Amino acid sequence: MRLTHDDVEKIANLAQLTAQPQEIESLQRDLSNILDLVGEMDKVDTTDVAPMAHPLSMRQRLRVDAATEKDQRDSYQRIAPDTAKGLYLVPKVVE
Repeated sequence: MRLTHDDVEKIANLAQLTAQPQEIESLQRDLSNILDLVGEMDKVDTTDVAPMAHPLSMRQRLRVDAATEKDQRDSYQRIAPDTAKGLYLVPKVVE
């Protein structure tokens, strides 16, 4: 699908974007290519493909929950400006 110069200006306006005149031709070409790709994907036969509501509903392969790094909290807190009971103390920023 080929977009016209006016189409690109309308799309930019709807998206509340300012398209410079020198950018319109490039945008016209890029958006037309995107629409062509969507058209090609629309032609693919998906009759035997089961719909998937969400990819995260599939079982995830998880790694073992094990510490992989050495505990360096004490060395980090030694160089912190202020700590108490293992916590970093920061100035109050909201009154």
